[in-house]
Amino acid sequence: MTRFVDLSAPIAPSPEGTPPFLKVEIEYHDHKAGAAQAQALLKVPPSLFRNGEGWATETITRLGTHDSTHVDAPYHYNSVIQGKPAQTIDQLPLEWFFSDGVVLDMTHKEKGNPVTVEDIQKELARIGYTLKPLDIVLVRTGQDKFYDAPDYLFRGPGVTAEATVWLYEQGVRVMGIDAWGWDEPLDLQAQKALKEGKPGIFWAAHQVDLPYAQIERLVNLDQLPPHGFKVACFPLKIKGGSAGPARVVAILE
Repeated sequence: MTRFVDLSAPIAPSPEGTPPFLKVEIEYHDHKAGAAQAQALLKVPPSLFRNGEGWATETITRLGTHDSTHVDAPYHYNSVIQGKPAQTIDQLPLEWFFSDGVVLDMTHKEKGNPVTVEDIQKELARIGYTLKPLDIVLVRTGQDKFYDAPDYLFRGPGVTAEATVWLYEQGVRVMGIDAWGWDEPLDLQAQKALKEGKPGIFWAAHQVDLPYAQIERLVNLDQLPPHGFKVACFPLKIKGGSAGPARVVAILE
């Protein structure tokens, strides 16, 4: 039998207190509203619908491309990568987004102690797996349990720039994490960058000058084995977009 595990959080109205630049807002229009719309547009009265109910619809009035489980495109990191215009989300090859998945358990890592190349190599040795090109690597930190917490964006260990480069060198083009971001939490990055006063510290893993994709804000990685499954993570085809919300699903035989 085939089993599916949903690795995406629902797109839902944000809780009170969410910063405006992260807020999701949805207007819900019920069946009564749909019937009224049909009558206004087409002169069709509610009596001609089953149970007097028209169509139910929703309008997303606010949703940033990074405000739910999503895939980042290279354009998100920089306008130019490796001397060429960075690819937007609609320009990335589809074969990147359906491939064998690997989960790396990094739940022992804490904030301020990001995932390194050595961490990844040790975990791959522990699970007995060798990476191959186009594997989709998912870093499990356990931060998905804080998805709706006010400090969610400041949680997690993050992944170093060196580890990101190493994964890319193994042929990985899509890498994901069950935290708000791939890098260390923004507050730690800011402290280090301001102290050093030079580029290459803040957003270091994002800005490694490599054309790869990140999946951020994953959930349910604890329901997966270390390997032996497929991942489908096709992002919405947003023209010129720096990212696309995605329904990320693991497929297990």
